[in-house]
Amino acid sequence: MRAESSPTARRKGAFVAVALALFCIQLDFFALNLALPGISAELGVTVSAAQWTLSAYMLAIGCFFIVGGRVGDVFGRRGTLLAGTALFAAGSVGCALAPGLGPLVAARIAQGVGAAFVFPVSVSVITNTFPEETRARALGAVFGVANIGTALGPFVGGGLTEGPGWRWIFWLMAPLSALSLLIALAYVPDSRDASAPRQLDLLGCALIVCSLATLTLAVERGDAWGWDSARTLAVFAAAVAAGGLFLVRERRARHPLVDLRLFRNVPYVLVTSMGSLTNMGYGVTVFLATLYLQGVRGLSPLQAGTVFLAPALLVALSGPLGVRLGRHMRATAVMALAGAVAGTGMYALAGVAAWWLYVPVFAWCGLGLGLGWTYSSVATQQVVAPARAGEASGVLLTFLVTSGAIALAGTAAAISAMTPERSPEEAYDAILRLGGVLIAVAAVAVMVVRHRLVVLGRVPPLSMGPRNAHPRREADRRR
Repeated sequence: MRAESSPTARRKGAFVAVALALFCIQLDFFALNLALPGISAELGVTVSAAQWTLSAYMLAIGCFFIVGGRVGDVFGRRGTLLAGTALFAAGSVGCALAPGLGPLVAARIAQGVGAAFVFPVSVSVITNTFPEETRARALGAVFGVANIGTALGPFVGGGLTEGPGWRWIFWLMAPLSALSLLIALAYVPDSRDASAPRQLDLLGCALIVCSLATLTLAVERGDAWGWDSARTLAVFAAAVAAGGLFLVRERRARHPLVDLRLFRNVPYVLVTSMGSLTNMGYGVTVFLATLYLQGVRGLSPLQAGTVFLAPALLVALSGPLGVRLGRHMRATAVMALAGAVAGTGMYALAGVAAWWLYVPVFAWCGLGLGLGWTYSSVATQQVVAPARAGEASGVLLTFLVTSGAIALAGTAAAISAMTPERSPEEAYDAILRLGGVLIAVAAVAVMVVRHRLVVLGRVPPLSMGPRNAHPRREADRRR
Protein backbone atom coordinates (compact mmCIF):
# COMPACT_ATOMS: atom_id res chain seq x y z
CA MET A 1 0.00 0.00 0.00
CA ARG A 2 1.20 3.51 -0.74
CA ALA A 3 2.46 5.55 2.17
CA GLU A 4 0.39 8.57 3.18
CA SER A 5 3.04 11.26 2.90
CA SER A 6 3.62 14.83 1.88
CA PRO A 7 4.10 15.79 -1.79
CA THR A 8 7.79 16.39 -1.08
CA ALA A 9 8.22 12.90 0.39
CA ARG A 10 6.37 11.37 -2.58
CA ARG A 11 8.62 13.21 -5.01
CA LYS A 12 11.74 12.06 -3.19
CA GLY A 13 10.48 8.49 -3.03
CA ALA A 14 9.54 8.48 -6.71
CA PHE A 15 12.96 9.85 -7.58
CA VAL A 16 14.79 7.14 -5.61
CA ALA A 17 12.61 4.34 -7.01
CA VAL A 18 13.00 5.48 -10.62
CA ALA A 19 16.72 6.25 -10.34
CA LEU A 20 17.45 2.87 -8.76
CA ALA A 21 15.42 1.01 -11.39
CA LEU A 22 17.23 2.76 -14.24
CA PHE A 23 20.59 2.21 -12.51
CA CYS A 24 19.90 -1.54 -12.46
CA ILE A 25 18.91 -1.60 -16.14
CA GLN A 26 22.00 0.31 -17.27
CA LEU A 27 24.39 -1.66 -15.06
CA ASP A 28 22.90 -4.97 -16.20
CA PHE A 29 23.27 -4.18 -19.90
CA PHE A 30 26.80 -2.80 -19.84
CA ALA A 31 28.14 -5.37 -17.36
CA LEU A 32 27.25 -8.33 -19.53
CA ASN A 33 29.38 -7.32 -22.52
CA LEU A 34 32.60 -8.37 -20.78
CA ALA A 35 30.99 -11.55 -19.39
CA LEU A 36 30.35 -13.26 -22.74
CA PRO A 37 33.58 -15.32 -22.70
CA GLY A 38 32.74 -16.54 -19.18
CA ILE A 39 29.18 -17.45 -20.19
CA SER A 40 30.48 -19.27 -23.26
CA ALA A 41 32.99 -21.29 -21.23
CA GLU A 42 30.60 -22.27 -18.41
CA LEU A 43 27.65 -23.20 -20.62
CA GLY A 44 29.79 -24.95 -23.25
CA VAL A 45 28.64 -22.83 -26.20
CA THR A 46 30.42 -20.63 -28.71
CA VAL A 47 30.88 -16.93 -28.05
CA SER A 48 28.65 -16.31 -31.09
CA ALA A 49 25.87 -18.33 -29.46
CA ALA A 50 26.43 -16.57 -26.12
CA GLN A 51 25.92 -13.27 -27.99
CA TRP A 52 22.20 -14.11 -27.97
CA THR A 53 22.13 -13.13 -24.29
CA LEU A 54 22.70 -9.57 -25.52
CA SER A 55 20.73 -9.84 -28.77
CA ALA A 56 17.61 -11.28 -27.13
CA TYR A 57 17.61 -8.55 -24.50
CA MET A 58 18.01 -5.84 -27.13
CA LEU A 59 15.28 -7.45 -29.25
CA ALA A 60 12.82 -7.48 -26.34
CA ILE A 61 13.56 -4.01 -25.06
CA GLY A 62 13.45 -2.44 -28.53
CA CYS A 63 10.11 -4.04 -29.39
CA PHE A 64 8.23 -2.98 -26.27
CA PHE A 65 9.40 0.57 -25.57
CA ILE A 66 6.51 2.20 -27.45
CA VAL A 67 3.99 -0.25 -25.98
CA GLY A 68 5.32 0.27 -22.44
CA GLY A 69 5.22 4.05 -22.71
CA ARG A 70 1.67 4.13 -24.00
CA VAL A 71 0.41 1.50 -21.53
CA GLY A 72 1.62 3.80 -18.75
CA ASP A 73 -0.10 6.83 -20.28
CA VAL A 74 -3.41 4.98 -20.75
CA PHE A 75 -3.69 2.60 -17.79
CA GLY A 76 -1.57 4.34 -15.15
CA ARG A 77 2.14 4.86 -14.78
CA ARG A 78 2.42 3.57 -11.23
CA GLY A 79 1.05 0.11 -12.03
CA THR A 80 3.09 -0.12 -15.21
CA LEU A 81 6.28 0.82 -13.36
CA LEU A 82 5.59 -1.77 -10.65
CA ALA A 83 4.85 -4.51 -13.19
CA GLY A 84 7.94 -3.74 -15.24
CA THR A 85 10.24 -3.62 -12.20
CA ALA A 86 8.83 -6.91 -10.87
CA LEU A 87 9.34 -8.61 -14.24
CA PHE A 88 12.91 -7.30 -14.46
CA ALA A 89 13.67 -8.61 -10.95
CA ALA A 90 12.16 -12.01 -11.73
CA GLY A 91 14.13 -12.17 -14.98
CA SER A 92 17.33 -11.40 -13.06
CA VAL A 93 16.73 -14.36 -10.74
CA GLY A 94 15.97 -16.54 -13.78
CA CYS A 95 19.26 -15.52 -15.40
CA ALA A 96 21.23 -16.27 -12.23
CA LEU A 97 19.70 -19.76 -11.98
CA ALA A 98 19.67 -20.63 -15.71
CA PRO A 99 21.08 -24.15 -16.28
CA GLY A 100 21.76 -23.60 -19.99
CA LEU A 101 21.77 -21.08 -22.81
CA GLY A 102 18.07 -21.54 -23.71
CA PRO A 103 16.71 -20.72 -20.24
CA LEU A 104 19.23 -17.87 -19.95
CA VAL A 105 18.05 -16.30 -23.20
CA ALA A 106 14.40 -16.72 -22.14
CA ALA A 107 15.12 -14.97 -18.82
CA ARG A 108 16.95 -12.20 -20.67
CA ILE A 109 13.84 -11.67 -22.82
CA ALA A 110 11.78 -11.32 -19.62
CA GLN A 111 14.31 -8.79 -18.33
CA GLY A 112 14.11 -6.89 -21.62
CA VAL A 113 10.32 -6.66 -21.60
CA GLY A 114 10.39 -5.48 -17.98
CA ALA A 115 13.04 -2.87 -18.78
CA ALA A 116 11.04 -1.72 -21.80
CA PHE A 117 8.10 -0.91 -19.52
CA VAL A 118 10.24 0.64 -16.78
CA PHE A 119 12.33 3.03 -18.88
CA PRO A 120 9.69 5.20 -20.66
CA VAL A 121 7.31 5.06 -17.70
CA SER A 122 10.11 6.18 -15.37
CA VAL A 123 10.63 9.28 -17.47
CA SER A 124 6.91 10.07 -17.51
CA VAL A 125 6.61 9.40 -13.73
CA ILE A 126 9.22 12.09 -13.06
CA THR A 127 7.62 14.40 -15.63
CA ASN A 128 4.21 14.12 -13.97
CA THR A 129 5.40 14.02 -10.33
CA PHE A 130 7.70 17.05 -10.28
CA PRO A 131 6.53 20.62 -10.91
CA GLU A 132 7.61 22.30 -14.12
CA GLU A 133 10.30 24.44 -12.50
CA THR A 134 12.20 21.41 -11.09
CA ARG A 135 11.25 18.75 -13.65
CA ALA A 136 14.29 19.08 -15.91
CA ARG A 137 16.65 19.08 -12.93
CA ALA A 138 15.03 15.91 -11.59
CA LEU A 139 15.26 14.18 -14.96
CA GLY A 140 18.91 15.15 -15.28
CA ALA A 141 19.67 13.81 -11.82
CA VAL A 142 17.81 10.57 -12.56
CA PHE A 143 19.86 10.00 -15.67
CA GLY A 144 22.98 10.94 -13.75
CA VAL A 145 22.30 8.06 -11.34
CA ALA A 146 21.40 5.75 -14.26
CA ASN A 147 24.65 6.68 -15.98
CA ILE A 148 26.59 5.63 -12.90
CA GLY A 149 25.28 2.16 -13.76
CA THR A 150 26.53 2.67 -17.30
CA ALA A 151 29.87 3.78 -15.88
CA LEU A 152 30.27 0.88 -13.47
CA GLY A 153 28.92 -1.74 -15.88
CA PRO A 154 32.16 -2.79 -17.60
CA PHE A 155 34.13 -2.65 -14.33
CA VAL A 156 31.53 -4.65 -12.36
CA GLY A 157 31.03 -7.13 -15.21
CA GLY A 158 34.75 -7.70 -15.64
CA GLY A 159 35.39 -7.97 -11.91
CA LEU A 160 32.52 -10.38 -11.19
CA THR A 161 33.35 -12.51 -14.23
CA GLU A 162 36.95 -12.91 -13.09
CA GLY A 163 35.89 -13.34 -9.45
CA PRO A 164 32.80 -15.27 -8.28
CA GLY A 165 31.41 -15.62 -11.82
CA TRP A 166 29.05 -13.95 -14.30
CA ARG A 167 25.91 -15.18 -12.49
CA TRP A 168 26.64 -12.68 -9.71
CA ILE A 169 25.87 -9.88 -12.13
CA PHE A 170 22.25 -11.02 -11.98
CA TRP A 171 22.33 -11.83 -8.26
CA LEU A 172 23.33 -8.20 -7.77
CA MET A 173 20.40 -6.99 -9.90
CA ALA A 174 17.71 -8.99 -8.09
CA PRO A 175 17.80 -7.32 -4.63
CA LEU A 176 18.46 -3.85 -6.06
CA SER A 177 15.46 -4.03 -8.38
CA ALA A 178 13.34 -5.54 -5.58
CA LEU A 179 14.26 -2.56 -3.38
CA SER A 180 13.22 -0.20 -6.19
CA LEU A 181 9.91 -2.06 -6.40
CA LEU A 182 9.22 -1.64 -2.67
CA ILE A 183 10.03 2.08 -2.71
CA ALA A 184 7.84 2.61 -5.78
CA LEU A 185 5.01 0.70 -4.11
CA ALA A 186 5.19 3.02 -1.13
CA TYR A 187 5.78 6.41 -2.73
CA VAL A 188 5.11 6.64 -6.46
CA PRO A 189 1.80 8.43 -7.14
CA ASP A 190 -0.36 7.34 -10.04
CA SER A 191 -0.92 9.42 -13.14
CA ARG A 192 -2.24 8.84 -16.65
CA ASP A 193 -3.38 10.64 -19.77
CA ALA A 194 -6.81 11.78 -18.60
CA SER A 195 -7.88 12.57 -22.17
CA ALA A 196 -7.36 8.99 -23.35
CA PRO A 197 -9.93 6.24 -22.76
CA ARG A 198 -8.65 3.08 -21.15
CA GLN A 199 -8.27 1.36 -24.47
CA LEU A 200 -5.09 0.21 -26.16
CA ASP A 201 -4.56 -0.15 -29.89
CA LEU A 202 -3.83 -3.89 -29.72
CA LEU A 203 -3.48 -4.25 -33.50
CA GLY A 204 -1.02 -1.37 -33.51
CA CYS A 205 0.90 -3.03 -30.67
CA ALA A 206 1.10 -6.30 -32.58
CA LEU A 207 2.25 -4.61 -35.79
CA ILE A 208 4.96 -2.46 -34.19
CA VAL A 209 6.30 -5.40 -32.15
CA CYS A 210 6.37 -7.56 -35.29
CA SER A 211 8.10 -4.86 -37.32
CA LEU A 212 10.74 -4.07 -34.71
CA ALA A 213 11.32 -7.73 -33.85
CA THR A 214 11.93 -8.74 -37.47
CA LEU A 215 14.06 -5.65 -38.14
CA THR A 216 16.23 -6.27 -35.06
CA LEU A 217 16.50 -9.98 -35.87
CA ALA A 218 17.60 -9.26 -39.44
CA VAL A 219 20.18 -6.73 -38.29
CA GLU A 220 21.52 -8.96 -35.51
CA ARG A 221 21.75 -12.11 -37.66
CA GLY A 222 22.49 -10.55 -41.04
CA ASP A 223 26.25 -11.00 -40.78
CA ALA A 224 25.91 -14.67 -39.78
CA TRP A 225 23.24 -15.49 -42.35
CA GLY A 226 24.70 -13.34 -45.12
CA TRP A 227 23.30 -9.91 -45.93
CA ASP A 228 22.15 -11.01 -49.38
CA SER A 229 20.76 -14.38 -48.28
CA ALA A 230 17.11 -15.21 -48.88
CA ARG A 231 16.47 -15.53 -45.15
CA THR A 232 17.87 -12.10 -44.33
CA LEU A 233 16.02 -10.41 -47.19
CA ALA A 234 12.76 -12.14 -46.23
CA VAL A 235 13.02 -10.97 -42.63
CA PHE A 236 13.81 -7.41 -43.77
CA ALA A 237 10.77 -7.54 -46.09
CA ALA A 238 8.58 -8.68 -43.21
CA ALA A 239 9.84 -5.77 -41.10
CA VAL A 240 9.05 -3.25 -43.84
CA ALA A 241 5.60 -4.73 -44.48
CA ALA A 242 4.66 -4.74 -40.79
CA GLY A 243 6.00 -1.20 -40.40
CA GLY A 244 3.96 0.03 -43.35
CA LEU A 245 0.80 -1.59 -41.98
CA PHE A 246 1.51 0.00 -38.59
CA LEU A 247 1.62 3.49 -40.15
CA VAL A 248 -1.65 2.84 -41.99
CA ARG A 249 -3.24 1.58 -38.79
CA GLU A 250 -2.09 4.59 -36.75
CA ARG A 251 -3.57 6.98 -39.30
CA ARG A 252 -6.96 5.30 -39.08
CA ALA A 253 -7.14 4.22 -35.42
CA ARG A 254 -9.48 6.21 -33.21
CA HIS A 255 -7.02 6.00 -30.31
CA PRO A 256 -3.61 5.33 -31.92
CA LEU A 257 -0.65 3.87 -30.11
CA VAL A 258 1.49 6.69 -31.55
CA ASP A 259 0.08 10.03 -32.62
CA LEU A 260 1.92 10.57 -35.91
CA ARG A 261 1.54 14.32 -35.48
CA LEU A 262 4.42 13.95 -33.04
CA PHE A 263 6.75 13.88 -36.04
CA ARG A 264 5.52 17.30 -37.20
CA ASN A 265 7.23 18.70 -34.12
CA VAL A 266 10.56 19.59 -35.74
CA PRO A 267 12.49 20.23 -32.47
CA TYR A 268 11.36 16.79 -31.26
CA VAL A 269 12.58 15.22 -34.49
CA LEU A 270 15.93 17.04 -34.27
CA VAL A 271 16.46 15.97 -30.67
CA THR A 272 15.46 12.37 -31.41
CA SER A 273 17.72 12.19 -34.46
CA MET A 274 20.74 13.62 -32.66
CA GLY A 275 20.10 11.41 -29.64
CA SER A 276 19.91 8.33 -31.87
CA LEU A 277 23.17 9.21 -33.61
CA THR A 278 25.06 9.79 -30.37
CA ASN A 279 23.65 6.57 -28.93
CA MET A 280 24.83 4.72 -32.03
CA GLY A 281 28.24 6.32 -31.57
CA TYR A 282 28.31 5.31 -27.92
CA GLY A 283 27.50 1.68 -28.65
CA VAL A 284 30.05 1.50 -31.46
CA THR A 285 32.79 3.21 -29.43
CA VAL A 286 32.29 0.95 -26.40
CA PHE A 287 32.25 -2.13 -28.66
CA LEU A 288 35.41 -1.12 -30.53
CA ALA A 289 37.21 -0.05 -27.35
CA THR A 290 36.42 -3.44 -25.79
CA LEU A 291 37.87 -5.24 -28.82
CA TYR A 292 40.89 -2.93 -28.90
CA LEU A 293 41.72 -3.15 -25.20
CA GLN A 294 41.38 -6.94 -24.98
CA GLY A 295 42.33 -7.99 -28.51
CA VAL A 296 45.06 -5.49 -29.40
CA ARG A 297 46.30 -4.37 -25.99
CA GLY A 298 45.84 -7.81 -24.40
CA LEU A 299 44.13 -6.55 -21.24
CA SER A 300 42.02 -8.79 -19.02
CA PRO A 301 38.29 -8.05 -18.60
CA LEU A 302 38.97 -6.41 -15.23
CA GLN A 303 41.81 -4.29 -16.61
CA ALA A 304 39.68 -3.26 -19.59
CA GLY A 305 36.85 -2.35 -17.24
CA THR A 306 39.25 -0.17 -15.27
CA VAL A 307 40.18 1.78 -18.42
CA PHE A 308 36.46 2.39 -18.97
CA LEU A 309 36.13 4.16 -15.61
CA ALA A 310 37.38 7.54 -16.89
CA PRO A 311 34.95 7.89 -19.83
CA ALA A 312 32.21 6.25 -17.78
CA LEU A 313 32.59 8.86 -15.04
CA LEU A 314 31.99 11.65 -17.55
CA VAL A 315 29.02 9.74 -18.97
CA ALA A 316 27.59 9.68 -15.44
CA LEU A 317 28.13 13.43 -15.09
CA SER A 318 26.56 14.19 -18.47
CA GLY A 319 22.98 13.97 -17.12
CA PRO A 320 23.28 16.80 -14.57
CA LEU A 321 25.55 18.71 -16.96
CA GLY A 322 22.91 18.62 -19.68
CA VAL A 323 20.30 20.09 -17.35
CA ARG A 324 22.70 22.83 -16.28
CA LEU A 325 23.44 23.67 -19.92
CA GLY A 326 19.72 23.61 -20.63
CA ARG A 327 19.24 26.60 -18.34
CA HIS A 328 21.33 28.71 -20.70
CA MET A 329 20.90 27.02 -24.11
CA ARG A 330 18.00 25.70 -26.16
CA ALA A 331 17.52 21.93 -26.14
CA THR A 332 18.50 21.62 -29.80
CA ALA A 333 21.66 23.66 -29.16
CA VAL A 334 22.65 21.37 -26.28
CA MET A 335 22.20 18.37 -28.58
CA ALA A 336 24.30 20.01 -31.29
CA LEU A 337 27.04 20.75 -28.76
CA ALA A 338 26.97 17.12 -27.63
CA GLY A 339 27.36 16.02 -31.25
CA ALA A 340 30.33 18.32 -31.77
CA VAL A 341 32.11 17.01 -28.65
CA ALA A 342 31.26 13.38 -29.50
CA GLY A 343 32.28 13.66 -33.14
CA THR A 344 35.65 15.23 -32.42
CA GLY A 345 36.24 12.72 -29.61
CA MET A 346 35.57 9.68 -31.80
CA TYR A 347 37.75 11.01 -34.59
CA ALA A 348 40.61 11.82 -32.20
CA LEU A 349 40.35 8.45 -30.43
CA ALA A 350 41.26 6.71 -33.68
CA GLY A 351 44.60 8.51 -33.80
CA VAL A 352 45.99 7.99 -30.29
CA ALA A 353 47.76 5.02 -28.74
CA ALA A 354 49.73 6.30 -25.72
CA TRP A 355 47.87 5.74 -22.45
CA TRP A 356 48.47 9.29 -21.24
CA LEU A 357 46.48 10.53 -24.23
CA TYR A 358 44.15 7.59 -24.95
CA VAL A 359 42.36 7.71 -21.59
CA PRO A 360 41.55 11.48 -21.57
CA VAL A 361 40.46 11.40 -25.23
CA PHE A 362 38.27 8.37 -24.44
CA ALA A 363 36.82 10.36 -21.54
CA TRP A 364 36.15 13.38 -23.80
CA CYS A 365 34.41 11.04 -26.21
CA GLY A 366 32.29 9.59 -23.39
CA LEU A 367 31.26 13.08 -22.28
CA GLY A 368 29.90 14.04 -25.71
CA LEU A 369 28.23 10.72 -26.46
CA GLY A 370 26.75 10.45 -22.96
CA LEU A 371 25.46 14.01 -23.07
CA GLY A 372 23.81 13.36 -26.43
CA TRP A 373 21.81 10.25 -25.64
CA THR A 374 21.11 11.22 -22.02
CA TYR A 375 19.91 14.76 -22.64
CA SER A 376 17.69 13.62 -25.51
CA SER A 377 15.37 12.00 -22.94
CA VAL A 378 15.21 15.25 -20.97
CA ALA A 379 14.82 17.44 -24.06
CA THR A 380 11.93 15.46 -25.55
CA GLN A 381 9.96 15.93 -22.33
CA GLN A 382 10.32 19.70 -22.77
CA VAL A 383 8.72 19.77 -26.22
CA VAL A 384 5.67 17.52 -25.65
CA ALA A 385 2.66 17.74 -23.37
CA PRO A 386 3.16 15.93 -20.01
CA ALA A 387 0.02 13.84 -20.63
CA ARG A 388 1.76 12.07 -23.54
CA ALA A 389 5.21 11.98 -21.96
CA GLY A 390 5.30 8.17 -21.96
CA GLU A 391 4.48 7.98 -25.66
CA ALA A 392 7.18 10.51 -26.58
CA SER A 393 9.73 8.75 -24.39
CA GLY A 394 8.80 5.34 -25.80
CA VAL A 395 9.22 6.53 -29.38
CA LEU A 396 12.59 8.12 -28.57
CA LEU A 397 13.87 5.03 -26.76
CA THR A 398 12.73 2.80 -29.62
CA PHE A 399 14.80 4.87 -32.03
CA LEU A 400 17.77 4.81 -29.64
CA VAL A 401 17.80 1.04 -29.18
CA THR A 402 16.92 0.08 -32.76
CA SER A 403 19.50 2.43 -34.25
CA GLY A 404 22.04 1.18 -31.72
CA ALA A 405 21.44 -2.41 -32.79
CA ILE A 406 21.79 -1.45 -36.45
CA ALA A 407 25.04 0.40 -35.72
CA LEU A 408 26.55 -2.55 -33.84
CA ALA A 409 25.57 -5.00 -36.57
CA GLY A 410 26.98 -2.69 -39.24
CA THR A 411 30.19 -2.33 -37.25
CA ALA A 412 30.62 -6.09 -36.93
CA ALA A 413 29.99 -6.53 -40.66
CA ALA A 414 32.46 -3.73 -41.50
CA ILE A 415 35.17 -5.32 -39.36
CA SER A 416 34.63 -8.68 -41.06
CA ALA A 417 34.86 -7.03 -44.49
CA MET A 418 37.99 -4.99 -43.72
CA THR A 419 40.15 -7.35 -41.66
CA PRO A 420 41.30 -9.56 -44.57
CA GLU A 421 43.09 -6.51 -46.02
CA ARG A 422 43.74 -4.47 -42.85
CA SER A 423 44.79 -5.19 -39.31
CA PRO A 424 42.00 -5.16 -36.70
CA GLU A 425 43.38 -1.93 -35.24
CA GLU A 426 43.24 -0.21 -38.63
CA ALA A 427 39.65 -1.37 -39.11
CA TYR A 428 38.65 -0.05 -35.68
CA ASP A 429 40.27 3.33 -36.40
CA ALA A 430 38.55 3.67 -39.80
CA ILE A 431 35.13 3.02 -38.27
CA LEU A 432 35.73 5.50 -35.44
CA ARG A 433 36.79 8.21 -37.89
CA LEU A 434 33.73 7.66 -40.08
CA GLY A 435 31.41 7.74 -37.07
CA GLY A 436 33.02 10.88 -35.73
CA VAL A 437 32.63 12.71 -39.03
CA LEU A 438 28.97 11.68 -39.40
CA ILE A 439 28.05 12.84 -35.90
CA ALA A 440 29.91 16.15 -36.25
CA VAL A 441 28.20 16.84 -39.60
CA ALA A 442 24.83 16.01 -38.04
CA ALA A 443 25.51 18.51 -35.24
CA VAL A 444 26.09 21.23 -37.82
CA ALA A 445 22.93 20.19 -39.67
CA VAL A 446 20.86 20.50 -36.47
CA MET A 447 21.95 24.11 -36.01
CA VAL A 448 21.36 24.92 -39.69
CA VAL A 449 17.80 23.55 -39.50
CA ARG A 450 17.20 25.36 -36.24
CA HIS A 451 18.40 28.64 -37.72
CA ARG A 452 15.98 28.16 -40.61
CA LEU A 453 13.12 27.58 -38.16
CA VAL A 454 14.05 30.80 -36.33
CA VAL A 455 13.98 32.71 -39.62
CA LEU A 456 10.52 31.26 -40.33
CA GLY A 457 9.35 32.26 -36.85
CA ARG A 458 8.54 28.68 -35.81
CA VAL A 459 10.93 28.55 -32.82
CA PRO A 460 12.44 31.29 -30.61
CA PRO A 461 16.00 32.54 -31.25
CA LEU A 462 18.99 31.01 -29.54
CA SER A 463 19.35 33.86 -27.04
CA MET A 464 18.11 32.99 -23.53
CA GLY A 465 17.77 36.64 -22.56
CA PRO A 466 14.61 38.36 -21.29
CA ARG A 467 11.44 37.26 -23.02
CA ASN A 468 9.06 40.16 -22.79
CA ALA A 469 7.49 40.12 -26.22
CA HIS A 470 5.00 37.30 -25.86
CA PRO A 471 4.41 34.76 -23.10
CA ARG A 472 5.26 31.25 -24.26
CA ARG A 473 5.04 27.83 -22.74
CA GLU A 474 8.36 26.69 -21.24
CA ALA A 475 8.37 23.81 -23.70
CA ASP A 476 8.36 26.27 -26.59
CA ARG A 477 11.08 28.40 -25.02
CA ARG A 478 13.36 25.42 -24.57
CA ARG A 479 13.32 24.34 -28.19
